[in-house]
Amino acid sequence: MLSRFAVLAAGIWLLPVLFPAEPAQDSPGQAPQNQPEMSQRDEPATFQAHVNLVMVPVVVRDRQGRAVDGLRQQDFQLFDKNKPQEITRFSVEKRPASGALEVMATGKSPTQSENGVPAGMADRFVAYLFDDVHARFGDLARARDAAMRHMSDQLRTGDRVAVFTTSGQVMQDFTDDLEKVHAALALLKPRPIARPVTQQCPDISYFMADMIVNKNDPMAIAAATTEVMVCGAMDSTMRQQAQQMAIAEANTRLSEGDHETRVSLSVVRDVVRQMAGMPGERVLVLVSPGFLTLVEHRQEVTDLLDRAIRGNVVVNAINLLGLAIPGFDVSQRMITQGSQRLKDQYASMSAIADEDVLVELTAGTGGMFFHNNNDLDEGLRRAASAPEVYYLLGFSPQNLKLDGSFHALRVALKTPPADTSLVARKGYYAPRHLESAEENAKREIEEALFSREELNDMPVELHTQFFKPTEQTANVAVLAHLDFRHIKFRKADGRNMDNLTVVTGLFDRNGKFVTGLTKKIEFRLLDQTLERRLAQGITVRSNLDVKPGTYMVRLVVRDSEGQQMAAQNGSVFIP
Repeated sequence: MLSRFAVLAAGIWLLPVLFPAEPAQDSPGQAPQNQPEMSQRDEPATFQAHVNLVMVPVVVRDRQGRAVDGLRQQDFQLFDKNKPQEITRFSVEKRPASGALEVMATGKSPTQSENGVPAGMADRFVAYLFDDVHARFGDLARARDAAMRHMSDQLRTGDRVAVFTTSGQVMQDFTDDLEKVHAALALLKPRPIARPVTQQCPDISYFMADMIVNKNDPMAIAAATTEVMVCGAMDSTMRQQAQQMAIAEANTRLSEGDHETRVSLSVVRDVVRQMAGMPGERVLVLVSPGFLTLVEHRQEVTDLLDRAIRGNVVVNAINLLGLAIPGFDVSQRMITQGSQRLKDQYASMSAIADEDVLVELTAGTGGMFFHNNNDLDEGLRRAASAPEVYYLLGFSPQNLKLDGSFHALRVALKTPPADTSLVARKGYYAPRHLESAEENAKREIEEALFSREELNDMPVELHTQFFKPTEQTANVAVLAHLDFRHIKFRKADGRNMDNLTVVTGLFDRNGKFVTGLTKKIEFRLLDQTLERRLAQGITVRSNLDVKPGTYMVRLVVRDSEGQQMAAQNGSVFIP
């Protein structure tokens, strides 16, 4: 769809503005016939996601790993706890075609706009999140070196890159300055939060601690007890005391591991939340050996997935372990041969369990999981982009109990093409309350504001104007002209009723949300007023204070009666 926007210099003709900045509000006690025909109020453009409709990203790949295009809604089957569900929403999400790769920070800016987006503005956001809490030094160093090569050779003009770590001690926000990115990468090193840096005796992993404390696994208890006896030079008469010490140590390790998992999940959630506000393709690359998530973490993982899906953030993951086989480490203290074999078995089981969170985050967002491969250069190349095409299925669960319980999902193709594989979200937790109409409207507007798709349910014309009170300050006026002939009114008490929400947002050249304004307009029009306005339409003005610079303007309009939406892109350059 072609965008319609113009940048007007100060003093150029302005469309009529029908509403003052702070109009009088309705009086609660007035009779309907005495109500003002139009009223308006401004609100800060702040949003919070609410989830009731369950969205399920699905990627279908062929034998070569390419995403399969051309599938339709009727090709899919969706099951909730093995019960078939009606797919009520269906969309095909395609990655925008990009031009030839250009090295970032060349100092050159494109001169043309595409799809209404200002030329030279960011259109793809890739956040690299390195798990320095759980990764070993050697693995993290290999990932750092590969990332430096990748970002120098593979990223293009228009990309914005951020570097974060799960410890929170390395943070480089989205930028196209490669020197800043490389400086952040150079700081990468293991930073465990709760676990001791030096080897302990007994050496009990988070996985083994869970097996000992939560599952009362006799083999895990025996292995830990034997290690306590070896480390403490205890004889067989002290085995009971050694077992008590092993269980106490396991409780400590369980608490430490739980803390590190919760911190890691919270950092992933925070990065997803930030990326949801970026106007373009959004990819989170999680570089990690994986980390254990227990039953008590499931709600946090599901909430994270819901936020990523709503924010159109694709999570790709790279397992740092590659082809490494977990087992005996020559740097670790040797215990008895039998106990060491048990510890090696638990190390292998732990590596598999640690991967679960990476599998779930990638499958649940339509992402890619790179594992069992030591070629980190290839992994980063694949992980830097969203899939070429994926399908977004939505359904409203029938007879859903608002109890917060887990629902396993299964997606299948009715007639799958030959040699294809399908990856989809594994499940969700039932909400504890239903989403109201107001929450639903707010969520739809938020999703539209942080998208770049142009919507034309209602014809809207976007114009901008600016003036500079000083050299360091500016005021941008965003004018939205609406055609009344396409707005659906409801007749009640002799009035034509509708509520209009107009949201304006400004984004800087790195795609960061700078400022925004929400206007609520209530229409209670008499017939003769409506007839007059059908020919004229209305113009709504929003004024935003910014600093000089280049901004992308995003305008979203939604009406309450017809639930129609319009969205337009524009730009303004303030010297």
